[in-house]
Amino acid sequence: MRYFEALAQHRHFGRAAEACAVSQPALSVQIKELEEVLGVQLVERAARQVRLTSFGEDLADRVRGILRSVDELGELARASREGLAGRLRLGVIPTIAPYLLPAIVGSLTRQYPEADIRVRETVTPKLLEELGEGRLDTAIVALPVSEPSFEEVALFSEDFVLVRPGEDSGKPVPGPDGLREMRLLLLEEGHCFRDQALSFCNMQSAAPRELLDGSSLSTLVQMVSAGIGVTLIPEMAVPVETRSAVVSVARFGDPQPSRTIGMIWRRSNPLARQLMQVASVVQDTAKDLRHRLAAQA
Repeated sequence: MRYFEALAQHRHFGRAAEACAVSQPALSVQIKELEEVLGVQLVERAARQVRLTSFGEDLADRVRGILRSVDELGELARASREGLAGRLRLGVIPTIAPYLLPAIVGSLTRQYPEADIRVRETVTPKLLEELGEGRLDTAIVALPVSEPSFEEVALFSEDFVLVRPGEDSGKPVPGPDGLREMRLLLLEEGHCFRDQALSFCNMQSAAPRELLDGSSLSTLVQMVSAGIGVTLIPEMAVPVETRSAVVSVARFGDPQPSRTIGMIWRRSNPLARQLMQVASVVQDTAKDLRHRLAAQA
């Protein structure tokens, strides 16, 4: 079932085999045996792509639920112990991972030496999907996510800052109305930070000449350095992203745009008590890191 779940996820025998750490022929044989046991075809095999049959799609949903229940049995056993041991699958959004993740992993490793921390960096919709399917234990995201099945714990809030070309350092800082008149560079669709920035500017959409997309904060800042436009980035990203760019950084007037960062997990997760402890470690680590950054500013 785990092999089939991997195939349903990746839709490719080679990638599914790699994810399961087995050879492609071995995985293919197991899928074939599963089809023989059930007496029905599960996949349509093509040269470059694998498609699930109608029954295969239905089975994939059932298999995910079964495997999630199996995993929760192990989590239930781990929950009976003090502290955290074993695998911890942690998701993080891209606008946090490069700046906070090294410190977080270091703190968690020191606090829980028996934990096997596995990190997944991707956009919020994907993290919510994988968390709901049991492929992640917890995730660090921008709140709220407003999912009744998830527990949300706020960790800290941080402001957004304006990044402009270096020669604009002496100019007045525009407000939301002024930003709407500028060429605003934002992350591409799927990033929650994009939506937060657009919300601050009261913008739902914009013409291509006014709004350009980038795949990362690094790309956006370098585009600003080249004189293409302006952008907003979270405060924690400033030391990393501006050190090799000729840009100026300015704070907005009140009310300043900001976001709340938190941890989420399934309410049904037996490790809820341990995850609350993890959230406390992450919160303390983020607080220490932000104090160090403020001292360097």
